[in-house]
Amino acid sequence: MEIKPLQKFARDTVEHLLSAIPFFKTVRQQDAWQFELLLQSSRIVTYQPGDIVLKRGDADNWMYFLLKGRLAVYVDQLGQGELINYVTPGEVFGDLSRLVGQPRTATLVADAASKESMVFATDCSIFGELTDTRPINLQTKLAYYRNTVHNLRWKLEVYRSQHLQHALANRHRQVRLYTGAKDTPEELKALHDQAHALALLLLEWNTEFGAPIDNVPLVGEKDLT
Repeated sequence: MEIKPLQKFARDTVEHLLSAIPFFKTVRQQDAWQFELLLQSSRIVTYQPGDIVLKRGDADNWMYFLLKGRLAVYVDQLGQGELINYVTPGEVFGDLSRLVGQPRTATLVADAASKESMVFATDCSIFGELTDTRPINLQTKLAYYRNTVHNLRWKLEVYRSQHLQHALANRHRQVRLYTGAKDTPEELKALHDQAHALALLLLEWNTEFGAPIDNVPLVGEKDLT
């Protein structure tokens, strides 16, 4: 594993990588200074085959995006045993445990089939409390939670399409959408509550099928190759 500060990369390279991640693309378009703040709390990490990227049972406050390579997903702590899935470029991973405040449900290992895996990581502690507007402001938090709720609902729709008769199939549709005034603290609170409820539903699917669902491919997040 090698941690690389963003200053080691050409600025146009960083911007190109992030242009395919909806959250960062939105923030850059709406507020250049907020984009800079996020970059200051971010880094790129490269992994060699066999390196452990995340470990089951751990917890942190980072948000991760796979930029290059492939990560193998295992249920056990050591990254051995049964291989249950892969994370591929463009996917957000590790966000579920942070949303619900629980330890990670899987171990991710840089796959042997990839010469090198590259991860973009942002320390979300910069967000502070939900109601804080400094240093990360309301609009940036709204962009994050809008994107998160969209992705969570999409993941749950994928499960629903595969298991239409399952008792969990329509539960996410019962989580109420926000219909109030846009761009307000009230919208942010509603989106936060939706994200938490939807993430808990994903954990239920995880328990039911014995495989983590942090890494279901996300719509709009598959363009980073």
